[in-house]
Amino acid sequence: MSRFIPFLNYPVDFGKTWKGKRIFGSHKTWRGIFFGTLFAILTFWCQQYLYRFEFFEALSLFDYVEASWVIGLLLGLGAVWGDSIRSFLKRRINIKPGDMWMPFDQIDYSIGAFALVSITFFPGWKIGIMAVCLYFFIHVFFNLLGYILRIQKNKF
Repeated sequence: MSRFIPFLNYPVDFGKTWKGKRIFGSHKTWRGIFFGTLFAILTFWCQQYLYRFEFFEALSLFDYVEASWVIGLLLGLGAVWGDSIRSFLKRRINIKPGDMWMPFDQIDYSIGAFALVSITFFPGWKIGIMAVCLYFFIHVFFNLLGYILRIQKNKF
């Protein structure tokens, strides 16, 4: 994967440190920000398409009819920046990259996405809290599944 779009395989913090520690760490790259945001926009478009079907409209907490792709952009950017902020905080309290920091490893994306999308569309606190809680349990479930299947080294 490091050969795919190599010019983006560069740390977001440009290797800089703050108070003797990397700002975000080597695992946060411009490629991750680019593709995380791109996939969020593509996911939003897929959801917007599926919203045409009665089943998906009934499940949705959001009306996609008049929604702009900008919401997908903000959700994606918010998610990757939420993850980056968590990495920044982990470096400050001496938690190594890859080491678990419960529950923040499980909710950083959803908090960041909710915060940034709220600039243009505020879904309400109830939906925001539900999304953070739901994402926590989904994250734990898939990490546990990955651990059982020996795809992932961490249980949570």
